[in-house]
This record gives sequence, structure tokens and C-alpha cells, in this order.
Amino acid sequence: MFDLDLWKEIISALKKNRMRSLMTAFGVFWGIFMLIVMSGAGRALENGVMSGIKAFASNSAFFWTEPTSVPYEGFQRGRNWEYKNTDIQYIRANLSDVEYLSPRLFGPSSRSGDNTVRGKKVGAFNIYGDYPDFFKIDPWTPIKGRLINTIDILQNRKVCIIGERVVEVMFEEDEEPVGQYLKLNGVYFQVVGVVHPETRVNIGGGRKEETIIMPFTTMQKTYNMGDDVHFFSVTSDPGIPVSRVESRLKELLKERHHISPDDRQAIGSFNIELEWVKYMGLFNGIQILTWIVGIGTLLAGIIGVSNIMLVIIKERTHEIGIQRAIGATPRKVITHIVAESVFLTVLAGYIGLALGVGLLELLNMALMSNPNPDEIFFRNPEISFQMAIAALSVLVVAGVIAGLIPAKRAVSIKPIDAIRDE
Repeated sequence: MFDLDLWKEIISALKKNRMRSLMTAFGVFWGIFMLIVMSGAGRALENGVMSGIKAFASNSAFFWTEPTSVPYEGFQRGRNWEYKNTDIQYIRANLSDVEYLSPRLFGPSSRSGDNTVRGKKVGAFNIYGDYPDFFKIDPWTPIKGRLINTIDILQNRKVCIIGERVVEVMFEEDEEPVGQYLKLNGVYFQVVGVVHPETRVNIGGGRKEETIIMPFTTMQKTYNMGDDVHFFSVTSDPGIPVSRVESRLKELLKERHHISPDDRQAIGSFNIELEWVKYMGLFNGIQILTWIVGIGTLLAGIIGVSNIMLVIIKERTHEIGIQRAIGATPRKVITHIVAESVFLTVLAGYIGLALGVGLLELLNMALMSNPNPDEIFFRNPEISFQMAIAALSVLVVAGVIAGLIPAKRAVSIKPIDAIRDE
């Protein structure tokens, strides 16, 4: 395979009909180019989506109330109900597989109009009441100051933490927000932290950067919410499927609040673990589809190479006959033809691979220049080194297969018949 004369013959044969060689190589080039680009695009979509949820506790589930759909114990269907503070201890006492449990209250939302005032500045933001454990389920990183802590809960402190967009709207560019006061729905709260969300999943809707969070107990007392709880966030102990906790928690709450065990509507829930499995299945499916389409396109190019090699063999029948007559072995003839096929296939494939990777890199540079990269659901288009090696290996094998059929056709012709061919 490393015979210099052999490679000179191969290059000479390809140069004799450059247009045909170019068109033959294009099919292979396009197949590998499309495989790389589609795979990189699929990976970019996966990176973009997963970057928005990867920091979220994957063993978490969330629960809210809905009107009942089944009459039970004298209560009519359509009954509205709420979780209560006592449910917190009840769940902890009766459900041993819970790692973190955090209730949440929904205050005024950005859709309800301006709810935040500071001097002459006003804004509309989403306001929540949370426990410190919520940040272990849905992580937030303090940029300045701190998060809500247990002392804030116990002492009902009128403090809050705010997202980056709140800072932009309510403060001047050179102002220090920590320690300042905001009037939230008519009540003053001191800002103790500016926070950045680690995920884009927002339980409650809206942009997370437009969020204001205060202590759960403070919101209940300040806005006269009694002992209502609007929402529960739960994570299971390590190694315990959160689906098990989800089903058991629903049973406990239905029993406690006199709701029919057959009522599937009364408790709404969202299971991150199940959504995670769905996402992984989706992205695996995209990668499989990418390989099917890419390899299908590549096979079309390989078939083209094989057909062109058959044409070349027919045109060179006389030449092959002379080679056989002066002592060329069938193995040498086969080696020559297969090497020619592999050379053409790998060269075209390598160019397609290089251009595909180059295009992905240019796309990545364009995406990274976006002023808000965290908001992009398409990021880091890339292919792994293992995939590049696999693609090149496929090309080599395909080139061998594409050359073997014409090669066997060439050596099947008797030398005397080949010499007589015109």
C-alpha cells in the first residue's frame, strides 16, 4: 500500500478525468459534511437546553392545588382548596424519603402591573416567598450580598433578594443595591442580595432575572395570607426515584385534605426526573437520526464511487490485461483498484470533515458574540474526537468496500480477453 509507483499510478489515473473524479468525490464529501454539521447542530441544541436545566435538582418534583374533580365525603366536585403550613411538618413526619422540602408563596406577578417602587422609579416583577432549602433545589448564585437564610425565616425579616434585571430597572448603573430599600406592593423591604439564576426553569413563569424573593414567613404575615401555602418543592433522598415520593406525597395530601384517592386533577405536579429522561431520549433520538441520515447520504456517495470505479475498470480493461500478461498478480490488481477507491473516498471525506468542523466553529463564534449568551437555546455546536475518528474509520471501510466490487470484476476477466478488448 506504500509503494511509491502505486501511488503515482493512482494520481495519474485520477488526473486523466478530473471532472469525473471531482463529481465522484463530491458525493462522499457531501455525505460526511452533512453528518458533521447535523451532528454538531444536534449537540448544540442539547447543550443549549441542558445548560438551562443541568444545575436543577434532577430528583425534584413540584406540587400545586387544582379544583377537585370527584365528589368525596360530602364535598362537591370543583372545590377549591389550599395547602397549609401544617402540611409541611405532616409531610416531613410521614414521608421518610424526602431530602429537601420547600414551600413557596406567589406574590404579585409582573403581569399584574407595577408592584415595585423606589423613589421615582417603578417596575413590574415576579415576587415570591421562599425557604432557604429552595435554593438547593433551584440554585441561585449571589453576585452581591447573600441569599435568604434561616434567621430571616424565624424573625420574619423584611428583606429580599433581587435578580439582575431588577437592578437595571430600579437602580442607577453606579449604585450599590445591597442595603437599599424597595417598596414591594406597598411595603418596604431591604435588599440583601443580587442573585443570578443557574437554570432557566422558572416555577411560576416569567424571566428569572426579573424575580424578587423574600422570606416565606415574611410574605405570609406582611400580606395577610394566613397559613396558606401555594406550592411545594420536594427532592428525594439520593438513590430514591422521585416518582416514588411524588405518588406517596399525593396520597398523604389527598387523605389529609379529604380528597378522593381517585381524583387525578386535584393535585398538579411536575416531575423533573421524568422530564430529564424525556430530554435525554429526545437528544439520543436526534443523534441516531443524524447518523441514519448522514450515513445514508454517505452510502449514496460510496455507491457513486463504486459505480465510477466500474466504469474506470471497463475503460482500462485492455491496460489491466497487459498488466496481467506481463506478470501482475490478481492481488496487485485488486490492491491498486482498492487503494485508488480508498484514496478518493478518504480525501473527499477528510475535506468534508474539515469544512464541517470549520463551519461549526464559525457558528460557535457567532453565537458567543451574542450579548446575552445565557438566553440562547443553541450553544457550543461541536463533535467529539471519538466521532471524528469513527467517521474517518467509516470512510476507510467504505472506500475498501467501494473498491472491492470493481476489483473483483477486473480480475475475473481473463488476461487474453482483456488484451483483445478495444
